Amino acid sequence: MSRFYPDAPRIGVSVLCHRNGHALLIKRGKDPYKDHWSLPGGLVELGETLAQAAERELLEETGVKANLGDPVETFDSIQLDDDGRVLTHFILTVFCGPFHSGVSVAGDDAAAIDWVHPDELDARMMTPDTPERIRRHLHR
Repeated sequence: MSRFYPDAPRIGVSVLCHRNGHALLIKRGKDPYKDHWSLPGGLVELGETLAQAAERELLEETGVKANLGDPVETFDSIQLDDDGRVLTHFILTVFCGPFHSGVSVAGDDAAAIDWVHPDELDARMMTPDTPERIRRHLHR
């Protein structure tokens, strides 16, 4: 099923990995939201649990592992085109946890990677609601 103009919502995960009060962010290398900063994440694969998908996506996009707990939030991300048709519809579950191991390097769909302090979030072009989501869940 295509990510664009899907016939059903796509299920995905996002990961708020944190270290020393900073959140690990990726700069998206592909649409939707190409060149926007966001939490690492992606789609759940068939036969994969949400937690497994979160661990895999974090490692693929950033090269790091985190001690992830239970999901902290689930939300819809829906984009409409100029004609009002559903361009994208993702149901995303957010996991949160402290950095565990690895060397942070941009990989997979990530064009860049950075550890960002919450005070620096508003100065970046970010995916919708991401700064607020990070501030809400950063210290879990």
